[in-house]
Amino acid sequence: MKIALLGFDIEGRSSFEYFKAQGHQITICDRNPKVTVPEDVPTVLGENYLDNLDRFDLLVRTAGLAPQKILTKNPAVADKITTHINEFFKASPTKNLIGVTGTKGKGTTSTLITKMLEADSKHVRLGGNIGVPPLSFVSELKQDSWVVLELSSFQLIDLKYSPRIAVCLMVVPEHLDWHPDINDYTLAKSQLFTHQTDEDVAIFLAGSELSELIASSSRGHKIPYFAPPGAFVEGGTIKLDGQDICQVAELKLLGRHNWQNACAAVTAIWQITQNVEAIRSVITNFSGLEHRLELVREVDGVSYYDDSFGTAPETAIVALQAFEQPKIIILGGSDKGANYNELAKAIVAGNVRTVLLIGSQASRIQESLEKTGFTDFTPGGTSMAEIVGKAHQLAQPGDVVLLSPACASFDMFKNYKDRGEQFKQAVQALA
Repeated sequence: MKIALLGFDIEGRSSFEYFKAQGHQITICDRNPKVTVPEDVPTVLGENYLDNLDRFDLLVRTAGLAPQKILTKNPAVADKITTHINEFFKASPTKNLIGVTGTKGKGTTSTLITKMLEADSKHVRLGGNIGVPPLSFVSELKQDSWVVLELSSFQLIDLKYSPRIAVCLMVVPEHLDWHPDINDYTLAKSQLFTHQTDEDVAIFLAGSELSELIASSSRGHKIPYFAPPGAFVEGGTIKLDGQDICQVAELKLLGRHNWQNACAAVTAIWQITQNVEAIRSVITNFSGLEHRLELVREVDGVSYYDDSFGTAPETAIVALQAFEQPKIIILGGSDKGANYNELAKAIVAGNVRTVLLIGSQASRIQESLEKTGFTDFTPGGTSMAEIVGKAHQLAQPGDVVLLSPACASFDMFKNYKDRGEQFKQAVQALA
């Protein structure tokens, strides 16, 4: 079969190894003319990489490439388009699949579920948007293995399968630079649930209209979390089915939003095992993922936190709410179609000493701040060393310096990881 890989990134490289092992004829198509590709493999690189795709039998799009971009140039190829994730669902020898989506919290919740399964002595692998292409480990799976998949709207928009357990976390408008509107964004996420049977389970955030709407496309058994009958918090304790799981004060994860993530993970794992000791051990010892409210170090009585993964105003709001101390927050970056008015209100109410504005969205964030009457903002600088240096000058003992930009990173950095790494390096370099 003649296969075109549309985009040669992490997923694309894994897809290449997978299809190559099956003996297919592979052509790599990528917009980047300088992308590194294996030797002796046909390529179409540069601006015309999506031309004449009807000559292939199968088109494997990378997650970040919208299907509509393919169809605009090749209107007759819709039936040929697939994805790495679709192929994994098709090829997986186990049907013990758990899918997690939402705007934020996917990585934390997926990791918690994975660690809980491991603590219960299950064979489990974690993959998807978290950076591990699942086809890279499909050959290791057995019929009784478990797979946890963190899935973005980019991966879900044309998903043709649904997992045994699907989880939808908090959903707020995001990626509106990629999706034409919020309806398209939520419709993409609903694909995680659309193909479920009446034997499957759909878990959603209680009180979240969008989360419930997305899960409603499932034919499976629907369970809210953060409220009964799913896991919920009462009197400072996470509870489920009449059992006390742990005190929220025992969580190492910062912020009330992580109470929600913990309850989502507990509700999901409860469908598989009720091993309270294993569950408690995980959620009271897991301190979080890199670039998610990650403490870098304390310098001169000031704590520096890396929340570079916070690329939406809503995530910056929950990051602010995780700390009672006075804060200097670094905001800005590239546009994702967000509105900053609610973030500005949260800053007014959030004991913020100063806002350092960076990137192409600095002026829009400043405009929202000015509407609220907040004027303690200043340009942060054009390099991370300059930004951190200015925060260091402004901070006082007992303060928190928080990188939670509420924006994408692509105007100044390669990605959110690069932004976070540069922040940590600059903090470590402080005298």
